[in-house]
Amino acid sequence: MIEFRAVTLEDKQWIKRITDIEDSRSGDCCFTNIFIWDEVFSKRVAQLGDRLIMKLLYQETPFYSFPIGRGELGPAIMELKEDAGFHGVPLRIRGMTKESLTQLEAEFPDQFDISEDRDIFDYVYSLEKMTTLAGKKLHGKRNHINRFVENNDWSFEPITTDTLLQCMEIYRKWAREVDHDVLAETRAMSRVFNHYEELGLEGGILRSGGDVIGFTMGERLNSDTYITHVEKAVSTIQGAYPMINREFSRFIKEKYPDIIYVNREDDMGLENLRKAKHSYYPEFMVEKFTAVWR
Repeated sequence: MIEFRAVTLEDKQWIKRITDIEDSRSGDCCFTNIFIWDEVFSKRVAQLGDRLIMKLLYQETPFYSFPIGRGELGPAIMELKEDAGFHGVPLRIRGMTKESLTQLEAEFPDQFDISEDRDIFDYVYSLEKMTTLAGKKLHGKRNHINRFVENNDWSFEPITTDTLLQCMEIYRKWAREVDHDVLAETRAMSRVFNHYEELGLEGGILRSGGDVIGFTMGERLNSDTYITHVEKAVSTIQGAYPMINREFSRFIKEKYPDIIYVNREDDMGLENLRKAKHSYYPEFMVEKFTAVWR
């Protein structure tokens, strides 16, 4: 029987070794996301050779992750099936990319019912386009930035341990103003703020008149993709969001000249967030699927 356990910071080394092997553009293949959402989704992790497997609860329903890494896939899936059977639930594998779905169906043809998980598709953008916002489609973003520059004595600088507290205040202000439940996200953000350095995150803050009005955080995801985990700003200041996006993109490009894409994660099924993410015209989506053993 698989020995699942809660994920800790001490697991980062072996999990990152496996996610590096996978080299996926999916935001699920990132230790930070595994760790910060651990409590929210009751995540449990286990290592099977050079594969990482997880089990979690989503809307009170138990799921497993696809066993990423390398080595024989069949035995790993059968281990999951045995674990699911032991607990009296169907084997459900959630958050699979097209690539992992192809592997699963090749190994177990006609054994799974497949459904699309649109709410957890990742939005992936061209880093180059995010640094310039060039082109007719992004004309509105440039206009907002121009208004921001005209109306603000602004600066953008890297986050430090001294400015993390100011980022926390911006997050709390944002959380009070939104019109949807942010309890789960707030729990995840608490882990981000408490373990910023240990997670290896980096980020930037946007100032106006010396005051922090926004912040963003991310990290390198794989060989050609960066991932932005969070981006918050004072919504009443015109252009604050496109400005912090552009400036952080320029930071990424300068520090990681080999990066091509930026994964800005999913929209959680929130209509306003979906609209905002589409407004930057993603290069492509990392599609996600759920497979249930028949």
